Amino acid sequence: MSEEIPQVELVETLGLPGLFDLHTHFLPPRVMAKVRAQFDAAGPLIGRTWPLHYRDTDDALVEVLRDLGVRHFSALAYAHRPGMAEFLNDWTAEFADRVPEALRCATFYPEPEAATYVAKRIAAGTELFKVHVQVGAFDVREPLLDEVWGQVADADVPVVIHAGSGPVGTEFTGPDPVAELLQRHPRLPLVIAHAGAPEYEEFLSLAERHEHVGLDTTMAFTDFFDEMGAAYPPALLPRLRDLGLAGRVWLGSDFPNIPYPYTHQLDALERLDLGEDWLRAVLWENGVARLGWSTSGG
Repeated sequence: MSEEIPQVELVETLGLPGLFDLHTHFLPPRVMAKVRAQFDAAGPLIGRTWPLHYRDTDDALVEVLRDLGVRHFSALAYAHRPGMAEFLNDWTAEFADRVPEALRCATFYPEPEAATYVAKRIAAGTELFKVHVQVGAFDVREPLLDEVWGQVADADVPVVIHAGSGPVGTEFTGPDPVAELLQRHPRLPLVIAHAGAPEYEEFLSLAERHEHVGLDTTMAFTDFFDEMGAAYPPALLPRLRDLGLAGRVWLGSDFPNIPYPYTHQLDALERLDLGEDWLRAVLWENGVARLGWSTSGG
């Protein structure tokens, strides 16, 4: 796979060691093949043509990120049925063992054993959890998850949560269930994927009200989202700037499952014109601060 060298000039101009991407996906090969098939077929939870720009082996995709200057990235897997989470967690743990730049990630699903394996994963050093309520088709208020949310809050391990109604809403998506969850667990450290698209204002308001909640930039602000009718409202940008400078907006990309070159996400963030301090925070500093890596690169 060939790929252009990224906006190294931007990174150098900002004086950053590189990029810290909190939202990338690496999956067991058979699972990734099924995910790609859903995108290729514009499946029911995709809702539109989604031509993947990247399609290669894990090793090749890791090299793309390295060439792009991404110094830290995630391997976000998400369970969509009972009995699947620990298979994914074993795989992502092995991936983190062999890829130095990879965060140690895990997932969970509403099932009786969830609290047991989440406790085990936290003890083993998990740095980031991922849940996808749209694909997983579950309510975040599900009683089987109540103990899990408490464990995650007590351990202060962030959870990247896809709860917005994009690209296709379901009965489980939207801000209201998350708002109720945060009433139950106000210290829960949530990273709202895709900035909460398309319910941008509602999720931004949740982040403003809860000091442990923030947003990732995944696919937001890009031309692709604009064309989907999910353009970010310009009136929210001053509030987004303040949240980013407060340490609670993080770079996310959805790599490799994106229909454009990785650098387009960087272009989209730069053209928001929210200032160099905001870009430094979002592209690197907030991830370093939240995950506890050293400022020299971890």
